[in-house]
Amino acid sequence: MGYRGRRLVMLKFRKMRSDAAGLKLTVNGDERFTRIGGLLARLKIDEIPQLWNVLKGDMSLVGPRPEDETYVALHAQPYETILSVRPGITGLSQIAFAEESRILDDHNPHDHYVGRILPQKIALDSLYSERRTLWLNLRILFWTTAAVLMRRQVAVDRASGRMNLRRR
Repeated sequence: MGYRGRRLVMLKFRKMRSDAAGLKLTVNGDERFTRIGGLLARLKIDEIPQLWNVLKGDMSLVGPRPEDETYVALHAQPYETILSVRPGITGLSQIAFAEESRILDDHNPHDHYVGRILPQKIALDSLYSERRTLWLNLRILFWTTAAVLMRRQVAVDRASGRMNLRRR
């Protein structure tokens, strides 16, 4: 779902086989990936076509990541705030959960996502929606670069949105 709850057609490179079915989530080593699709996902290259969505005005570089309407329906109240800003290619929850497919429970990824990860993403996206500034956007872009290009794990404080390198 996109800005103000409108349906969003988000461009991405195809990374799944054409007959892929199942969860709306991808897990580590997902068997639905094509050979090149796994590489696209690991390198985050599948997101590049979304720059067209940014140019069209459907998305922003920084903002809450668009979420599937199934999950939005589970948390309609907090999503009112989140959907009041344009969705982004990157944001606080993308940085905090850059390795989401790796941390999802292999045995029950859906319940793990809905029960543990989604509430944290909602909190971060709500925080961004309420406190967004140009300075915050620049910091998010900087830390996204650290997470994606430099392959560094970035910690995001759930209360303040402050970001720094995760201590190992």
